[in-house]
Amino acid sequence: MRTNFPHIRLRWHRVGSATAVTAALVLAGFGTAVHADATTSSKVTWAATPCATPKKTGELACNSLRVTGGTTAFQKARGITPKAADAATPSGYGPSDLQSAYGLTSASASNGSGETIAIVDAYNDPNAEADLATYRSYYGLPACTSASGCFKKVSQTGSTTSLPSSDAGWSEEISLDLDMVSAIAPNAKILLVEAKSATMANLGKAVNEAVTLGAKFVSNSYGGSESSSDTSYDSSYFNHPGVAITVSAGDEGYGAEYPAASKYVTSVGGTALSTSSNSRGWTETVWKTSSTEGTGSGCSSYDAKPSWQTDTGCTKRMIADVSAVADPATGVSVYDSYGVTAGWYTFGGTSASSPIIAAVYALAGTPGSSDYPAQYPYKHTSSLNDVTSGNNGSCSTSYFCTATSGYDGPTGWGTPKGVSAFTG
Repeated sequence: MRTNFPHIRLRWHRVGSATAVTAALVLAGFGTAVHADATTSSKVTWAATPCATPKKTGELACNSLRVTGGTTAFQKARGITPKAADAATPSGYGPSDLQSAYGLTSASASNGSGETIAIVDAYNDPNAEADLATYRSYYGLPACTSASGCFKKVSQTGSTTSLPSSDAGWSEEISLDLDMVSAIAPNAKILLVEAKSATMANLGKAVNEAVTLGAKFVSNSYGGSESSSDTSYDSSYFNHPGVAITVSAGDEGYGAEYPAASKYVTSVGGTALSTSSNSRGWTETVWKTSSTEGTGSGCSSYDAKPSWQTDTGCTKRMIADVSAVADPATGVSVYDSYGVTAGWYTFGGTSASSPIIAAVYALAGTPGSSDYPAQYPYKHTSSLNDVTSGNNGSCSTSYFCTATSGYDGPTGWGTPKGVSAFTG
């Protein structure tokens, strides 16, 4: 099993058009980034969540970042002045914002009943159900509890009582995932499957358990460097026809990660999402903070190219397929209470975009029993918002790292424009 410790590095950020450059030392994967969003013209700071630094050798990293200060795009658009780090009030996009941005307002209200969306994460969040209840109540979403059968939390073996050890960092990730599913598909059931550790073997077993328990939509917000073992992981954990499996593309800028590189999953890239005066009311660009932070993308070194992927510059699997908001400066509202001050936080990272896309699949309906739903967006490219600006680093083949009309690595075919691109 490979090791995937985020490398210690200096991150340099140019703020706006100023000539001064700010440097932040990232120690053990937890450091502060500074971002000047062109739309908000305000400085936002954030840090990688603790689970972005694997606890042990061989574990994978979550793909989430939590805002620590500044004024977010959500606050700027509404003239809200409290600092984003003030946990007393939401400072990120809520359900109505996300539904509006992705043309889902009607579908979110009407669709999803009877569907089960699984979230696969590592370790236990003891406050998962209570925090989820707070989020849903605040935003006026229907309650989703274990008592009603809407919410269920199990271990990778399916046990409801013998759960993994609790972990504050992964609890932040779990809250993010549960809240994003709720924001997009509030009528769906939620299954949280907690792996006993963040190794690919244990997370993969959790994916299999989610499918065994009937989930047709499974979100995975973690990843690591590719290895020659990936094709065996494909067959062991991700080859589930009839199930839409989404995976975060990564948060370290240009470069391929696994399991986003699996040919059986929908790999999800990340964007910066801001309000606009255009007909859509929103605009998106590739999420990039620096050459070492932003959405992942790239050509896999090991995974074969699926038949429905037809870009010509990469002979193997290309990341990503589609995308959604991931920039912390334009981040999403999350409620969390385990290991942090109980309250509202704004999160970004492709850990946000993966559960959003899994929930859109759920709104679109149960996949065909023999289908690999990753191919659906390729059949309906006109039903996506094409993201045509921005990049996530430097690459020798332009579309691997740079947005363009049509398909590109950082954003795939684009972001949801209703549910049509996510049906067979």
